[in-house]
Amino acid sequence: MARAIALAAGVRTTTSPNPWVGAVVVAPSGQSFAGSTQPPGGPHAEVAALIAAGPAARGATLFVTLEPCAHHGRTPPCTEAIVATGIRRVVIAVEDPDTRVCGRGIDALRLAGVAVETGVAAVEVSEQLAPYLKHRRTGRPWVILKLAVTLDGRTAAPDGTSRWITGEAARADAHRLRAESDAVVVGAGTVRTDDPELTVRTGAGRDPLRVVLGAVPPEARLHPALHRSGDLGEILDELGRRGVLQLLVEGGATVAQRFHGACLVDRYVLYLAPALLGGDDGRPVFAGPGAATMENVWRGRIVELTRIGEDLRVELAPRNDRHDGS
Repeated sequence: MARAIALAAGVRTTTSPNPWVGAVVVAPSGQSFAGSTQPPGGPHAEVAALIAAGPAARGATLFVTLEPCAHHGRTPPCTEAIVATGIRRVVIAVEDPDTRVCGRGIDALRLAGVAVETGVAAVEVSEQLAPYLKHRRTGRPWVILKLAVTLDGRTAAPDGTSRWITGEAARADAHRLRAESDAVVVGAGTVRTDDPELTVRTGAGRDPLRVVLGAVPPEARLHPALHRSGDLGEILDELGRRGVLQLLVEGGATVAQRFHGACLVDRYVLYLAPALLGGDDGRPVFAGPGAATMENVWRGRIVELTRIGEDLRVELAPRNDRHDGS
């Protein structure tokens, strides 16, 4: 299963809106064969691994990070391929909450006489597939709020400039986040100040759908883009219907406050630079009033702390998020 998880990570930027899944066939001889989900329209991870295994799949065990599908979509059901090749046992990390699957894949395999085990490495895979799982359960994308911050808590100088708070390594990591995201959202103020392109300029991955909260000049470099205003929940519902699994919030302090204040953020990614603006007139992380007393302070949990170049990457999660694969 560990190898299947690694395979899934390798296709993270190419499979959406399909989930990024890895699979490994272990033959009775001990020989193993690997596969991962291909871009939409291509084989799913299970089928890719079965193709690699060929006749060696008969009597083998298949390890897969997500429940195999049992319905016709862009490709035939994976369960039919598994049964046809003579797989003896299937080990699944996480059940698929998609209403077209949702236990049907497991049932189809068991009815065909295939032994099925579930829940292996479920916590790790639930974290890896969190955007997909949330989208299938709620219809909304997984929301990541990304911020570059000085050690004294500022995201821009008093004149609004913010290039560059962090070093090249941290910026490359931020581009990886963008490459993994189906859409990126900023406020109109950020567009007017920085005129960003919001494209993926390092590593592999498609450019995300660009969403602007508010109106921007027609000559802005991020066009074409969606322009939206109003309730953020309704915007998230629309993006979910468009197949957006992960949304990256890259807006300024006002947009950050809107998402944070509405409790719509699933992950906070802060890049902390060894820099000090040295005053109280720089731009804060969030605009507007915050918690009035310490009793009202928002508290999350640190998911990961990583040194990237000269900067620190801090990943935070709300305390009520789930990691059990349910």
